[in-house]
Amino acid sequence: MDFGQKRLMGRDPHLFFPAQLPTPAYVQVEEQLRANLSRIKYVADATGVEIILAFKAYALWKLFPIFREYISASTASSLAEARMGYDKMGSRTHTYAPVYKSIEFDEIMDCSTHIVFNSMAQFEKYYPRVQAYQKYPIECGIRVNPEYSEVGTELYNPAAPGSRMGTIVSQIPKTLPPGLAGLHIHTHCESDSYQLERSLQVIEERCGHLLKQAKWLNLGGGHLMTHQDYDIDHLVGLLRGLRERYPHLHIILEPGSAFAWETGYLVATVEDIVENHGIRTLMMDASFTCHMPDCLEMPYQPRVRGAAQAESETHTHKYRIGGNSCLSGDVMEDWYFAETPRVGDLLIFEDMLHYTSVKTNMFNGIKHPSICVERLDGTLEVLREYTVQDYLERMD
Repeated sequence: MDFGQKRLMGRDPHLFFPAQLPTPAYVQVEEQLRANLSRIKYVADATGVEIILAFKAYALWKLFPIFREYISASTASSLAEARMGYDKMGSRTHTYAPVYKSIEFDEIMDCSTHIVFNSMAQFEKYYPRVQAYQKYPIECGIRVNPEYSEVGTELYNPAAPGSRMGTIVSQIPKTLPPGLAGLHIHTHCESDSYQLERSLQVIEERCGHLLKQAKWLNLGGGHLMTHQDYDIDHLVGLLRGLRERYPHLHIILEPGSAFAWETGYLVATVEDIVENHGIRTLMMDASFTCHMPDCLEMPYQPRVRGAAQAESETHTHKYRIGGNSCLSGDVMEDWYFAETPRVGDLLIFEDMLHYTSVKTNMFNGIKHPSICVERLDGTLEVLREYTVQDYLERMD
């Protein structure tokens, strides 16, 4: 069936989708992305803090020219991300990795302005190489685990008991050693400003002696400042107050989700409908485990445009949705539709650009979704389509 003839649940597909575009596809909406970037820039300008993009949540580098209109730096967690920041974002990165590989470290230095170490042992191992580095100045930091976090999902909690992420305060010398210029403290995940306020109270109580010595403080990611219910004024007040208490500190935030929150979606096609003991499942050409892994890991039920997550007078047609991998658990339940779904219909999974787009995999050799952007004038541009060759080259 021609793509342009498929029925998009709740929206006219001809507004956005060319007939030749195959599904699945991620669609970044430029207008919504710019709205988020404007809000983030407002916070940075109003507080004097630096807000940078975390690649672990968003890495569509063909859109980095848009980002550069609002921010100037990024944060990387691997050599590949650091290379992307340097080559594609056009600036050297703030880099943190749980461990560094010796064979990669020289190239990481080439791409980085800041390098944060997860442990004192890693700092002691690599700092001599930073000292000897002559090309650019590099500042080193240590990731601190304040042993406090309000993140409810254990999988995403960086300060859970026994966490491998960061160094607890008692293991850091009371006087920071030469060369250790900054502190990196990440305790949040899609959190609000009031959680940040409570975190800052703990950080200042437990790390105040380190804050007085440091040159900069990176408060990590998880600050969901583009959420519609986020109290931006409260955040601005918190950051201004922190700077007033520690005027020597350069404050850095590196959110990931906030940049791309509610700025795009994943579109898939219903290829079959199966029924087993009265349970009807829409079989799509996308996959939860391959293309929306956070839905299974968190877990959470994504919103599907035109469908409801509870039965109502208008939405009475109940269906599960199943992915196209052979994993039995590649399925979620339930959605209610106003009309009876048909083979060939399009499904839109809302808010699928942050994390989802970078955590994809090719399990079963399943095709990676195309990468598209809906421009300000409403036209759709295809940035990248994937083929079988992309899968074969991963195994080459």
